[in-house]
Amino acid sequence: MTQTTPVSRPLRPRGKLLQEDARRHHRSLLLQQLFREGPASRADLARTSGLTRVTVSDLVGQLVEEGLIEELGAPVESRVGKPPTLVGLAADATHIVAVDLSGDDRVTGAVLTLLGDVRERHELPIAGRRGAQAVELVHQLVRELVGRTTKPVLGIGVGTPGVVDHDGTVVDAPNLGWSGTTLAAGLREAFGLPVFVANDANTAVLGEHTFGDARDGGLMLLRIGTGVGAGLVLGGALLHGHRAAAGEIGHVVVDPAGATCACGRRGCLETLLAVPHLRERIAASDHDTALTEVGEQLGAALAPVVGTLNLHEVVLSGPAELLDGPLREAADRTIRARTMPVTGDELVVRTSTLGEDVVLVGAAVLVLAGQLGVS
Repeated sequence: MTQTTPVSRPLRPRGKLLQEDARRHHRSLLLQQLFREGPASRADLARTSGLTRVTVSDLVGQLVEEGLIEELGAPVESRVGKPPTLVGLAADATHIVAVDLSGDDRVTGAVLTLLGDVRERHELPIAGRRGAQAVELVHQLVRELVGRTTKPVLGIGVGTPGVVDHDGTVVDAPNLGWSGTTLAAGLREAFGLPVFVANDANTAVLGEHTFGDARDGGLMLLRIGTGVGAGLVLGGALLHGHRAAAGEIGHVVVDPAGATCACGRRGCLETLLAVPHLRERIAASDHDTALTEVGEQLGAALAPVVGTLNLHEVVLSGPAELLDGPLREAADRTIRARTMPVTGDELVVRTSTLGEDVVLVGAAVLVLAGQLGVS
C-alpha cells in the first residue's frame, strides 16, 4: 500500500476536554493538521488551529525533539521576503505494529508508518489454536514484528473478532475460544508498549474512514472472515453501543432452522456469510447462484439497519472473489427493494478499496488515535 498525504476525516471527539488535557489536545490539533493536509509552516499551523504562534512554536519544538515531526526547509515557491520553514509528519521515523486476527486460517501482522504505509508483513497459521494457545500465537507474531523494525514503536494495534471492551479485554470471541481474555493487558505487560485492541469490524471501519474512500455521511463496514461483524461511523463518531457490542450483526438469526453457530444458536447470519461457510456453499452448489442467495439474505438483514440509520455507504470487507460480484449485487438490490427511495437512491454498496489491509490499517488508526489524537 502506497500512501502520501491521507484523505482523512477526523473522528469527532467525545466528552469534555479537561484542563490538564489541554496541552495534549493542542498537540493533537497540530498533528491532525499535518496528517490530513501535509507539510505547513508554523504560521499556517497557528492560523488553522487557532493557537498562538508562541504555543505552536513551543509544541513544534517538542514534537521535533520527539521525532514525530521534522523540519523540511522552505517551500519550492515562496513569497517575497524570508521564506517560511515547513514542518511535516516524520512518517517513517516511528513505526506501528498492527495485527489482524479476523482471518479464517491465519493471524496477520505488519509494521506500518504513521501514514499507513506497510513496511514489513508477517503471518502465522492458526492451525486450530484456541484459548491460551491462540493468545500465545498473537504474542509470537507481535514479537517477530517488533524484531523487524529498528525504529521506535509508537504502539501495538490489534483487530480481533468478538466483543471487546474499552480496556482491550475480549469479552467473547467464540471462534478463538476467548471469553474475558485480557489481550491488551497481556501484550502491554509482555512488550512494555501502548496496546489498543478493538473488534475487527470496528478496526476496519476506522481504516476505511481514515485511509479509504469513505464519503461524508453514515458508514457501515461489514468485516467478513472467520466471523461476521460490522463497524459503524455515524456523525463522525465510532458507534460502540451498550457494552461495546454494537455491530454484532453476524449473530442475528436469519434462519431459525439453519446450521448451528459458534455462539450456540442456530441460523445466525455468520453461518451463511462467514468465509468458511461461503466456500462450503460454493463447493456444494453453482457458484453464482450460491453467492446470490447469500447476498439476498444479507440484504434482507441489512435493510432495517440502513433504513433506520439512513446510511450512505455499506462497505463489504473480505475476500474480493467472494464478495465483489453476485453477492454484493444481490445485497444492493435487496436493500433498495426493502427501503424507501429517499434512503436507497444515493446508497453506495461496495467493497473496501483497502482490500485485505483494511484491518491492519485500522489497527494503525487505533494507535494513532490513542497515542497522538490523530484519525
